[in-house]
Order: sequence, then C-alpha cells, then structure tokens
Amino acid sequence: MSLFNELKRRNVFKVGIAYVVMAWLVMQVADVILNNVEAPGWIFHVIMLVLGIGFVLALFFAWEFELTPEGLKKEKDVDRSQSITHVTSQKLNYLIIGMLVLALGYFAYDKFVLDANRDAALVEATTQALTEQAAEAPVDESPSIAVLPFVNMSSDEEQEYFSDGLSEELLNLLARVPDLRVTSRSSAFYYKGKDIKISDVGRELNVANVLEGSVRKSGNQIRVTAQLIRVADDVHLWSESYDRSLEDIFAIQDEIAAHVVDQLRVELLGEVPTTVETDPEAYTLYLQGYAASRQQSHEGYENAIQLLEASLAIDPNYAPSWASLSSVYFNQVTRGLLPFDEGYQRAYEAAQRALTADPEYAYAIGQMGWIARVKDHDLAEAARLYERALELEPGNLRILGNAAALAYDLGRMDQTISILEFLATRDPVNPTAQSNFGIAYYSAGRYPDAIRSIDRALQLSPGMTGAKLIKGLAQLLMGDAETATRSMQEEPNDMFRQYGLALTEYALEPGLDADAALAAFIEHFGEDTPDYVASIYAFRGESNLAFEWIDKSIEHYGGLNSLVYIDPIFKGLHRDPRWSALLEREGVSQSLLDSIEFNIRLPTERQLTQAAD
Repeated sequence: MSLFNELKRRNVFKVGIAYVVMAWLVMQVADVILNNVEAPGWIFHVIMLVLGIGFVLALFFAWEFELTPEGLKKEKDVDRSQSITHVTSQKLNYLIIGMLVLALGYFAYDKFVLDANRDAALVEATTQALTEQAAEAPVDESPSIAVLPFVNMSSDEEQEYFSDGLSEELLNLLARVPDLRVTSRSSAFYYKGKDIKISDVGRELNVANVLEGSVRKSGNQIRVTAQLIRVADDVHLWSESYDRSLEDIFAIQDEIAAHVVDQLRVELLGEVPTTVETDPEAYTLYLQGYAASRQQSHEGYENAIQLLEASLAIDPNYAPSWASLSSVYFNQVTRGLLPFDEGYQRAYEAAQRALTADPEYAYAIGQMGWIARVKDHDLAEAARLYERALELEPGNLRILGNAAALAYDLGRMDQTISILEFLATRDPVNPTAQSNFGIAYYSAGRYPDAIRSIDRALQLSPGMTGAKLIKGLAQLLMGDAETATRSMQEEPNDMFRQYGLALTEYALEPGLDADAALAAFIEHFGEDTPDYVASIYAFRGESNLAFEWIDKSIEHYGGLNSLVYIDPIFKGLHRDPRWSALLEREGVSQSLLDSIEFNIRLPTERQLTQAAD
C-alpha cells in the first residue's frame, strides 16, 4: 500500500484537519479573553507554541495508534481484519463538520454582533472621553463659539464647496476678533452631516454658543440663512436670511460676523474684522480650489492648482488664493507627488506673491517660516517669522501648530507640550492634535503620557497612520518588547510597520530574524528614509553604521533631520565623541539652539482667537 493510502487509512489527514479547526477556535477564544484581561503578549505566543507542538503530536498518535473498542492500541498490534478505522473515520467526519459549523457560527457572530458592539463601545468610549475632557477643562467665562458647517440646500450637490467655504470663511473672520474664542475647523466640521443636539456639541467643544445655517446657490443668486444659538438653554439669540446676488457674498459674511459680535457682547479694541474682497468669480474659484485640495489626492491637488490659478488669472492680487496654492505645493511634496526642491521653490514663490499682495497676511508669513525651518534649516529665521505671524494673529491654530514643530526642533519639549496642550483643548475631537501630543511626550521621555495620548487619538480615528508606531516605540523604550511588537503589527502604514518590527525583532531576540527584518526595511525603504535606518542601527548599538546612515540622511535632506537629535531612540549614540561633533557641524548643538530666541505667548482665555486648520 502506498504511503498516501496508508495515511488515509490511519485517518492522519482527518486528524490533522480536525486539529487545525480546533486550534483556530482555541486561538480565537484565547485572543478575546486575553485582550479583555489585558494579558501580556507572550501568553498568546505560548498558546500558539503549545498548539503547534500539539499538532505534531496529534499526527504522530494518529499514525502510531488506533482507537479500538478495547481502547487505544498501537497500530501494529491491531488485526487488520478487526480494524475499525472506517468507523473512526466517519466519527472524525462528524467531528470536523461540527467544529466547522462552530467556526462559521463564531465568524458570523464576530462579524455581525461583536463588531457592531465594538463599534458602539468605541463611540461610547470616545464620547465619554470627550465629555470627561470638557468637564476637566477650566471654566471659561469668555465669549466662545463654534461655527458648524452650513448645510448645502442647493439642488446641485457639487455646490457643497460653497457652503463649506462660506462656513470656514465665517470661522476665520470671527477668529480675528479679540476676546472671542472660536473652535477650530477640524473640530467644528467633525459634526458635518451628523444628527446631534446643539447642547452635546457645546459640551464636547466647550463652547457657549453655536452658529449654524444653510446656503442655497442658484446661478448668480444666493440665499444664506444663519442663526446663533446659546448652548445652555437652546435659545436662538439671533437669526437672519439673506437673499442677494453673488457679488454681495462678502457683505453677507461681514454682516453675520458683526451680528455675532454684537449679540455676544464682545469687547472690541477696534472695528469688527471684515472680509478681503475680490471678484466674485475669483472667489468662487478660490473656494473650489480649496475644497479640491482637501481631497488630499493626486487628482485633487492637480484640480486645486488649476482652479486657484484660474482665480489668480482674474485677480492676481488675491492673497488667499496665493497662500492656498503654496499649501498645495507643500502637500504635494509631503506626499511624494512633487520633488522636494521643485515643490518648495514653487511654494516659496506662491507665498511671496501672497505677501506682495498683503504684507501682513499672517498665514503666508507662517508659510515662509515653514520653508525656513524645513528646506533652509534656518531655525533662527523660522523663529523670527513665526513670532511675527503670531503677533498679527495670536491664536491662529495653523501657525501655532507650526510653532510647536519649531519648538520641537529646538529641543524645547516643555514649550512644545504647552503649545500642543493649548491646541488639544481647543481642538478636542481632532485625532491629529492628540497624536502630536503623543509624539511630544514620547520625545520628552514621558512614555506613559505618550501612550495615553495615542490611545485618545485612536479612539477618535482607529485606523490613524503612525499612531500605533509611536505607541509601540514608547512601549519598547519602557522595556515591553512583547506588547510593542503587537502594536507594531497593528500599524496600518507598511513603512512604519516594517520599521517598528525591525526594532522589536532585535529587542526580542538579536539574530538572523532581526537581521532579516532590518535588511528587508533597507531594501524597501532605506533610500527614502535613511534617518530611520540610522535609528535602527543606533538602537542595536552598531554605532559605526548608525553614523554612516546619519551622513546619508544629511545628504538626502540637505541637513540634519530633527528626528536624529531629538528622538530618544538615538540616545545610545550620545556618549560617542562623534555625536557632539556632528551636532556642532550641523548647527544644532545645544548651545546654539539655546541661543535662538523664540518667545511666544499663548493667548489667554480673554484673548483667545482661533483660525481654521
């Protein structure tokens, strides 16, 4: 008899199949239980190891032994004429079918019941976290408002760019009013399309008032309805409808802002800020271009460039269009859609044109600060530009976010965290704000705080890119390589995941597997991320290779990336004599960084203004 037929006769195949199905069920149940009790990751690995060993033993016993009416006997001691392997085979069929039914039942239950419960629990946890955050926030008696996205009532759904744009323009206009606290765009637009009570919005965003409305656009005619609602008692403080031509859109925005300021009794040091006017067609194209850029795709950016250039062809001196065009070029570089030097040159030229049109356009000044910091590596010039931008708009969230990045590059973690704390409380449902918080805490060596911030970000955005990496790095440097590995495995970004696993593989067991993980990362990502490769070698204690890849990073970026001299994963190099020489050579020695003046004052509660992000 052939080996294959003998394996079939002894039911080895069926025993193997039954065991695999049984093991899968055991792992599913174990995974649920271990996650609920927050057991260490190594316990699950032990279960997998035991099941793997058990599989080999099951096949061995199926080959060597046979189940008979008298019990278990060695196969060689059983008379073939008395063998009941065919009966056992039928029983195994029933067993396999039964376990497959259980497996399918569990899969359906997990998909349609547990998944729904997990989603509901996630929503509940997020809402609870936001409520607790609002409850813990200090009582703020200053006038405050959230501008919710105006509803598009036009028959053409594509007109939504106009209603969104009007909402954001109103938000920006009100943000320039001293003594009025305005919630950021990202948090306000979080509620777009959601059926939620105004009282809940006010509590979660920690504001006393909400401005909402609708827009209907038909050809050159527009109808704008706006209403100001007090959160505490749902009282409509003011409402108005405007039936005008498109040429009057700027006057409508100014009138709405003036009514809001009047109703909230905001004390003004000067006049109510007004909209910068332009040709209505140029304005419409600007709003369309801005909306296209927010798609954050190759096609979206290309459409945005065409629309913004069309806007500028009508009005070459409209600063917002130039600044938006500059932002598009920045984003194209960030996403690898435009070469670094070419993209930053275009961004620089567009920002310069914005400042030619309006020398005090704060956002364009901030863009020049970004170029000085990222492209020119001139931290002193970046500090000067950000200080100037924040003099003009002290609470502009976009500029403050970039100022936090500069404080990070300067190694001033306390200042970085202070700014990010301010941004997070003013932008409570923005996962990026919480993630940035986590990065700053991680860089400051406050690993438990970093993990808590990242967990809040993941509550708001479970699939957020990079969050699991930061969480895993914090866990790794806390000495928990097992848990860090699980975090890295759950990172959705392929580059970040492979990078993290190259670190944890080495932490768990230096050897061939760790070397293979590093080699794979270098092969796929080394050319574009030499600083990451350097950090892996630094973590492994291979100083010569770490410095070699740092030099490659400097050549690649045109300067020393702040990741290298800020990230605690490089700490193993700090005692090497080459380290201080490197920092001195690249102009980022501690003494030089300390000599750069960067003194910004966060807006007080009575001075708070915020711009859209």
